[in-house]
Amino acid sequence: MSAIDLHAHTTASDGTYTPEALVEEAVRRGLAVLAITDHDSTEAVGPALAAARVARLEIVPGIEINTEEGGAEVHVLGFFIDHEAKWLRDQMREFREDRAARVHRIAERLAGLGLPIDPAEVLALVREGSAGRPHVAQVMVRKGYVASVKEAFDRYLRAGGPAYVSHRRLTVEEACQLIHRAGGLAAMAHPGFNDRSEALIRQLAKARHLDGVECYYAEHSPEQTARFVGLCRELDLVPTGGSDFHGPSVRAATLGTPPVPRAAWEDLLRRAGR
Repeated sequence: MSAIDLHAHTTASDGTYTPEALVEEAVRRGLAVLAITDHDSTEAVGPALAAARVARLEIVPGIEINTEEGGAEVHVLGFFIDHEAKWLRDQMREFREDRAARVHRIAERLAGLGLPIDPAEVLALVREGSAGRPHVAQVMVRKGYVASVKEAFDRYLRAGGPAYVSHRRLTVEEACQLIHRAGGLAAMAHPGFNDRSEALIRQLAKARHLDGVECYYAEHSPEQTARFVGLCRELDLVPTGGSDFHGPSVRAATLGTPPVPRAAWEDLLRRAGR
């Protein structure tokens, strides 16, 4: 059975593959379905759709929106959105500008720690995309301050770390509403990262803000996967899944893994009316 991956990033946000290169990698790995879910950007969806026309690969226009709830960071995935909607692109551009300003603030923190970096070098990695902490981490690796992106996060850039800087975020509810306004379905990403996820999922499902939960995720334990799949059945939500692929230099994730059941994909299609 061909693989399905509903969570992947490109150079339009904090991934290292261009949309065309990501499509090429997906085809090489035999994927049948790939969702382009860049942070605060839909810019890569059009190029990915164009690149996939010559291959047997279905591209799902998507997005990933960073939110904050109760002081914790929560990510929301959007599927089947109108990626060309002007109002959406304008709003996402504002978020990306805020992210760029955040890079400058992080650089100031790092300089105070004796680890100076040039924000222009960070922003050059993303060109017109959405700048994020992974880009800062890549520059830190280049300069020899840390041995890996993971070390940069663990020691400096993680939430609460000495170089961490918060930034403008929507609430989870607002992100779901934005995705619905764009004609899409909203799913909570990697819920295993947050101890309060189950209560939040129940709250959002009751208010009909949430359509799905990313159950199949490489960093979920088998017990977590089973628990979230059971929660989806109980609350009539779609169990989604994906690799959260950014490129091997950013995250140790393989495109197309973990396996996402075909039934989950078909459930998502039904929910989207396709």
